[in-house]
Amino acid sequence: MPNLVPIGRALISVSDKTGILELARALAAQGVELISTGGTSSMLRSAGIAVRDVADVTGFPEMMDGRVKTLHPNVHGGLLALRDDDEHLLAMAAHGIEPIDLLIVNLYPFEATVARGADHATCIENIDIGGPAMIRAAAKNHRFVTVVTDPADYGGLMDQMRAQDGATALGFRQKLALAAYARTAAYDAAVSNWMAGQLDAPFPPHRAFGGKLAQKLRYGENPHQKAAFYTDGSGRAGVATAQQWQGKELSYNNINDTDAAFELVSEFAGAGPACAIIKHANPCGVGTARSLKDAYLRAYNCDQTSAFGGIIALNQELDAETAEEIVKIFTEVVIAPSASDAARAVFAAKKNLRLLTTGGLPDPRAGGMAYRQVAGGFLVQDRDSGQILAADLKQVTKRAPTPAEMADLLFAWNVAKHVKSNAIIYVKDGATVGIGAGQMSRIDSTRIAARKAQDMADALGLPASPTIGSVVASDAFFPFADGLIAAAEAGATAIIQPGGSLRDDEVIKAADDAGLAMMFTGQRHFRH
Repeated sequence: MPNLVPIGRALISVSDKTGILELARALAAQGVELISTGGTSSMLRSAGIAVRDVADVTGFPEMMDGRVKTLHPNVHGGLLALRDDDEHLLAMAAHGIEPIDLLIVNLYPFEATVARGADHATCIENIDIGGPAMIRAAAKNHRFVTVVTDPADYGGLMDQMRAQDGATALGFRQKLALAAYARTAAYDAAVSNWMAGQLDAPFPPHRAFGGKLAQKLRYGENPHQKAAFYTDGSGRAGVATAQQWQGKELSYNNINDTDAAFELVSEFAGAGPACAIIKHANPCGVGTARSLKDAYLRAYNCDQTSAFGGIIALNQELDAETAEEIVKIFTEVVIAPSASDAARAVFAAKKNLRLLTTGGLPDPRAGGMAYRQVAGGFLVQDRDSGQILAADLKQVTKRAPTPAEMADLLFAWNVAKHVKSNAIIYVKDGATVGIGAGQMSRIDSTRIAARKAQDMADALGLPASPTIGSVVASDAFFPFADGLIAAAEAGATAIIQPGGSLRDDEVIKAADDAGLAMMFTGQRHFRH
């Protein structure tokens, strides 16, 4: 297998023309003959760079609005021919096929076209055919052909050619071939997943996953695990779209927790200022108020101990007054749609505090797919975009909730969606006052949430537990009356839960006996 292969002829066909003039000039200066297509060819020629049209190589004009231009034996033969195979060389000579030593191609911007909400026909026209075919051919023949699919690699290509006197080394070509196949795989995944969505067929016979490397991480969940962060090109507001203004590089756990926090706070997009504080992917406090500062303080007061070193998500622009409160304790990450100059100035004194702004909030009602790996496969499901309004609820007790209780019940239900099951959430006056998460028994979650509320009372010097006069949300039905009875003993006055237990009648009777109001959602929010 040859190591150094000189580059004498290059085919350039790019949608993203970033840096292409500089690269083409450098290649021409190395004596490389350039072949190009359509707009790329015109651009090079206008810049005074000598270039052959691909139509001169194929003997056919570009046709069908550019759909057919490189799908020809003179192109693919030049890419696929084995230079050390006599039969291949004879075939090339017999049919006038010239070798192509370098392929520079990037694809039609299909992912970006979909992300901007283009219509069906426009998306179809941005499915590249000739580009992936050439890329795969060149990558297959990387023993002899160099293939570049990303403008970020142009500098490395020229460094390699200068170092190798106009040639490329095998190891370099192998790395570029890997990048090429990864690019076409992700591209095809984007196309197939988009088409599955268009046809309302979320579970096709083969499911593909694709993403673009955003950053290599120092390690994964634990230091002995390697990790990286990939973006999916959807443009959904969040960590993937965020600008980091300051602070250390995000870790695997930072990204995971920040995503959880921002998805939760987005549930309150139209509810006025809201704040969610996350620790280990679970909320330790969620609050709403008339000001962002007060919303933060209400979230923080729910569990001051757990909030230390947590992730803070805000649903509005971070202001200086809120920033001044946040910096009073150690916080890993703050994420918000935007941040004022004054707020950023406050944070600047805390060099390790990471500040992210996203430009918007994700829509909690939007569809999409969620994936989880298991041994030998993947689980795929719709994102949990379930929403409940007051009109969707069913009153099952003699007493109806008051308007204030109803507002808190809906607030608690939105939080429950983001708490690991079994989830119990106490809410009072638009803020959580006790959260029980991730327990094997629902009664244990109920007791833990009540204990957390008592801790809150002790920390704030309250005369009694804030669960007195609160409401409770349970992410799934109460299988027995004991969980509800425990909530009543803690002082709760209203309950929201899915219903559907074989013992619903028993649970309803216990609620009536305690004078509670209880509403059934008919929808659960397991989160594992």
